[in-house]
Amino acid sequence: MNGTLERSLGILEYLAAYPEGMSLAGIAQDLALPRSACHRLLTDLARCGYVRQLRDHGDYALTTKLAALGLTFLSGSGIVDIAQPLIDRLAEVSGELVRLALVDGDRLTFVAKAQGARFGLRYDPDMGIDVRLSCSAGGHAWLMTLSDERAIEIVSKQGFGDPKHYGPKAPTTVKELLRILAKDRARGFSTINEMYAPGMTAMAAPVQRHGEPAIAVITVAGPAIRLTEARMEELGPELLRAADELAVASRASPMFMRDRPAVED
Repeated sequence: MNGTLERSLGILEYLAAYPEGMSLAGIAQDLALPRSACHRLLTDLARCGYVRQLRDHGDYALTTKLAALGLTFLSGSGIVDIAQPLIDRLAEVSGELVRLALVDGDRLTFVAKAQGARFGLRYDPDMGIDVRLSCSAGGHAWLMTLSDERAIEIVSKQGFGDPKHYGPKAPTTVKELLRILAKDRARGFSTINEMYAPGMTAMAAPVQRHGEPAIAVITVAGPAIRLTEARMEELGPELLRAADELAVASRASPMFMRDRPAVED
């Protein structure tokens, strides 16, 4: 049963990257599943309303049921409603894309955004994705709140970002990553330059109540030609203010009212 559940969840996670759908053969091949077993799992997921077939004997795609569950959960938590005015303000001040990512176990997932760019280049990746911790500003902002040992453990589990798929300056070794995190801790917020994507810079700050683990990060991202190193330093105080205000406001969210362990030394 556990194997069936893991395979079913694997299919859902896989299809999330293919909104246009994927063939049975493609799914089975990419997930290393027997085609007959893959077909049974897809049939069960379709019966439960999570997957649909785009046409008879055609590709399989996710329905909106899974997204609706996530939105219902976030709506009930109240965190996005609390955060939206703060990230809207930061987007207006910065003139760039501002996003909120929540810490969930060993994962960091974008759940809300505000676009401050009114003209020119706009950086706006998909929402709902898990953040690549090793080469993103958001990942670094969270990792800098942890001990080096814990940060290495989490990144090793997810894997390093390959510069072929991310930016040319993405760190690929533990030593390189720890050097970056040390600079981020000294600064109080993280910055990246062409680590996550070519021609893109970003900065981020952890949302963290005193003596408690970080619950989220706020990021600002944009084209390097506009969001320069000097501009990020200038925006630092505003970013930290938004993160501090959200940390205080988060006490109103049922999601964060439960007891939490103390932050690591």
